[in-house]
Amino acid sequence: MLRAIFAAVLLVLAAAPGMPCFAGAGFQYGSAPDGDDPPLPLAIWYPSEAPASPQALGLFSQDVAFYGAVSGKVLPLIVISHDTGGSAAGHYDTALALAGAGFVVVAMTHTGDNYKDQKNAFTPRDFIDRPRHVGRAIDFMLKTWSGHDLIDPTRIGMFGHSAGATTALIALGGEPDLALAIKFCKDHPELWSCLQAKQAAGASAAWSGTASPHWPHDPRIKAAAIAAPAFGYAFTKEGLAAVTAPVQLWRAANDEITPNQWSADIIKDALPKPPDDHLVPQAGHFDFLAPCNDALAKVAPEICTSADGFDRAAFHRDFNTALIEFFKARLAPP
Repeated sequence: MLRAIFAAVLLVLAAAPGMPCFAGAGFQYGSAPDGDDPPLPLAIWYPSEAPASPQALGLFSQDVAFYGAVSGKVLPLIVISHDTGGSAAGHYDTALALAGAGFVVVAMTHTGDNYKDQKNAFTPRDFIDRPRHVGRAIDFMLKTWSGHDLIDPTRIGMFGHSAGATTALIALGGEPDLALAIKFCKDHPELWSCLQAKQAAGASAAWSGTASPHWPHDPRIKAAAIAAPAFGYAFTKEGLAAVTAPVQLWRAANDEITPNQWSADIIKDALPKPPDDHLVPQAGHFDFLAPCNDALAKVAPEICTSADGFDRAAFHRDFNTALIEFFKARLAPP
């Protein structure tokens, strides 16, 4: 009981001036145009005082005010980018927590790299398209969404996991070196990501035939939290020199998918400003995803299995609180 009271007090103290906390969250679906490519499916959470009820979101269930009225004004916006093969639902618990703390949150399902369609996964095109998708989602939220006039366009943050973390770094100004990635995978063919890239249909030709692309950046993003970033071996100090926005970095101590020494640690050392660094003991790569229910565990046990003694639900309560505190501090009103 005392721990619960203390945690509640910390949340109150962490609230920045002009950022009221809301107990509930509203939820809507959206669709952002993406040029000649298919529109991007969006999931949108936001603070709302309307009555909540259980609503399905993929295989999850969430208590939200479905298309309820938005509460508040001049609200900060957080964009969420999922991992390879994921979806907009993958971090729904984090989105709910942020919405309840006064943020508007939009998560997209990346075209060509989601649970239904992975034709671009592990190819250069994926890392070119993904940050563009982020920009399209921001455009939709600031110009088209029904509550667009309630968003503060100067206070935009981003959260990304795995490939979504790489997406965030590129959106912030990062430029990975594809030649460095090709060389790394020749030297470390046993690494999970290198195996996947080798097995991806047409990926070998895509990597060898890609010159230095134009990486889409978005200066509207003022801060980012990244978890278990992928592709870190493709970044150098020069490639991350333009990433001057505040970064919160989360590393899983038992990450076998994107081992820290080849990804997160490289990014940590290469960023021009030291990130707000968190190393999570016993955590694995997928423990940053929302806690699984029985339905998801049956169809995707590999992303639902945690190490013995690691409580993913308990971790997410602390994780979401830390994200809220980070974004409140970095996206505080003027």
